[in-house]
This record gives sequence, structure tokens and C-alpha cells, in this order.
Amino acid sequence: MLRRHVCLAVLSCTFLCTTIALAQSTLETVKSRGKLVCGVNTGLAGFATVGPDGKWHGFDVDYCRALAAAIFNDADKVEFRPLTAQARFTALQSKEIDVLSRNTTWTLSRDTSLGLNFSVILFYDGQGIMVPAKTQVKSAKNLDGATICVQSGTTTELNLADYFRRLQIKFTPVVFETIDQTYAAYDSGRCDAVTSDVSQLLAQKTTLKQPNDHVVLADVMSKEPLGPAVRHGDDQWLDMIKWVAFGLIQAEEFGVTSKNISSFTDSKDPNIRRFLGAEGGLGTMLGLSDDFMARVVRLVGNYGELFERHLQPLNLTRGVNALWTQGGMLYAPPFR
Repeated sequence: MLRRHVCLAVLSCTFLCTTIALAQSTLETVKSRGKLVCGVNTGLAGFATVGPDGKWHGFDVDYCRALAAAIFNDADKVEFRPLTAQARFTALQSKEIDVLSRNTTWTLSRDTSLGLNFSVILFYDGQGIMVPAKTQVKSAKNLDGATICVQSGTTTELNLADYFRRLQIKFTPVVFETIDQTYAAYDSGRCDAVTSDVSQLLAQKTTLKQPNDHVVLADVMSKEPLGPAVRHGDDQWLDMIKWVAFGLIQAEEFGVTSKNISSFTDSKDPNIRRFLGAEGGLGTMLGLSDDFMARVVRLVGNYGELFERHLQPLNLTRGVNALWTQGGMLYAPPFR
């Protein structure tokens, strides 16, 4: 009888310990680990690259740094995990990373079948085509019978097939696993054209041997809403991921920047006071310090600063990625 009770006690303890371990939230795991693990691109100018200083830089990288600032008040408490298009979802599903911040398109199938939650669209993009200028090709309609370089494991492959099917012209896809392989093949003349998101085309154009010898066509063949993704099953983590993203947008709308944030310390505007954590207790609702957005803006900046820092040098214009007050689509729900 005693042995039975001991066994039951051991089993109960094992079950309880396992339950507690499983119940630990992503935010608790990140805090106890002392750093955020963020999945990023293996190398895409403007979005995620390793600079001469050996550090990661880019728009997607700075979003990860914003999360670290919100959690730790230290934007450098991030481990960046470079991931190919094919490996990115598995890495998130298997908990190798806490969040995926890697120019990833939000689609219905990905949202429902991969166990993921997309949070906020941080960059509105569309798929385009780049060709050598010497070909004098003006439109995708002129690419009948062309070979086109494309990266595998992306929405790009299906979009390309659908678009050319609608145009009723034939093409031959030449598929590669990584961005570097794709553009190296195109630059060497192996393909007549290369296709990807317009932002990626402009970014990779700067890395070609003769950047000015290539043009991005006016054709836009898809909608590519890009934003961070997390695993299903942790609403608190999803909420935090969303509201830091919304905060970057709202900070720009308020005119609060990393350079002038100190001037807002004594603001009497209740909206700004709530936003910066002087009142309202909004951070507590997310499991963060109430001044989490003040930390983010002070250490990383607002959306406009991120865009100017990383994407403007690629000759990307704000376009639809401007604030709603300036004719764009960026709009944050109220911080209240």
C-alpha cells in the first residue's frame, strides 16, 4: 500500500511539474532566459543583414530590438536566428525562436494550417519582376518563354504561376533555396528575369555587379502584407507582439521620436500620457512595464525613423506604408 502511495505521489509530482512547465508563457520564458530569440532573414538589404560591425541591422531587425526594449529596457537583449524561407515556419513551430520577423506574407493557409498567428502588417508590399535593362522589356507580357529565377518555399512561386497563367504566356521557373543563390544566378545571366517582392528586388538590385543595368518592371502581380508571426496558443504574447508594432506606428503619428521623447515627459495630453506610461496602466495589461513604449521609442525609434534608417536608402518611398493621416494604410488602434 505504501509503495502504491509513493508511486502515485511521484506520478502526481511528475504530472504537476510537467503541467507547470507547459503552462509557462512565452513572455515568462523570454524573461527567465534573459533574451529574445528572433527569426530573421539570412540576409536582405534594408530588412536584415550583418553589418561591418558584426551586428544585425535592418527594418525587421529593429522590430525585434523594439520587443527587447519593451521587455528588458535593453534593445540589445536579442539573439538573431537567420532562417531560410523553407526553414522559418518549422523554427517557429518547434520553439527554436520566439517570434518570426522575416519579410513573411500573411496568407489564409499559413494563418490556419501552420499553427501560426500573424499580428500586424508592418510593411505592405507586392511582387514584381526585375530584368536586365538591355533587353528593353517593358512588361511581363513581353516575357513569353522566359526563364525566371525564383526562391523556393515562398508565396512568390505560386504568384508567378498564377500571373503568367492569367496572361496566357509560358515561362520556365528556375528555383533556388536562398536569396543569395537566386540573385547570383540572375546576375550571372542564367535567367532572363528574377521575381520577388518589390522591396526585395530593390534591395538586391544594390548587390548586383552593375545595379544600374537592371530595371524593376511596373507590373505588380500580388498583394504581399508582411509582418511578424508567433505560435498559436499564447494570447498574451500575441497581444504584446501586436501592441509594440502598433506603438511604432502611433509614436510616429504623435510625433514622438527617439530624439525628442524627453520633451513629452510633462505632456498634459492624456493620449500621450497613456502612450508613454505616465497613466492608464496599459503596460501592466500586457505583462510589461507601463512605460514600455517610452522604452521602445527612446532606444529604437518610431516607425518613420525605422523606415528612414533602413528602407529609404534603397530608394523605397513610403507610398501605402505612410500613416493614414498622410494617405497611407498605417493605422494603430487607440492606446486606452
